Amino acid sequence: MGKNRDLIQILILVIIGMLIPFLGSLVIIFGLEITNISDLSKIVKAFGYFLLIFGIELFIIFLYYHVKNKIASKKLKKVNKKIGGR
Repeated sequence: MGKNRDLIQILILVIIGMLIPFLGSLVIIFGLEITNISDLSKIVKAFGYFLLIFGIELFIIFLYYHVKNKIASKKLKKVNKKIGGR
């Protein structure tokens, strides 16, 4: 449980770390006001889409490394059998 808690805390810090520059850039570029509810909803919606796209990207990267690891493991087992290893 400790590992999962640490991972969740790190992910929350990363998300907050991404939110601050994202929020600042939207305010500067588009002149949005944080105190205006309409503008705030636009910011939240944009950040939600940003996180969704970022999550899809991370999933694709995870999937790529997972598949590559399986392929490499199979090749390594094959080589070990050829040379009389374990």
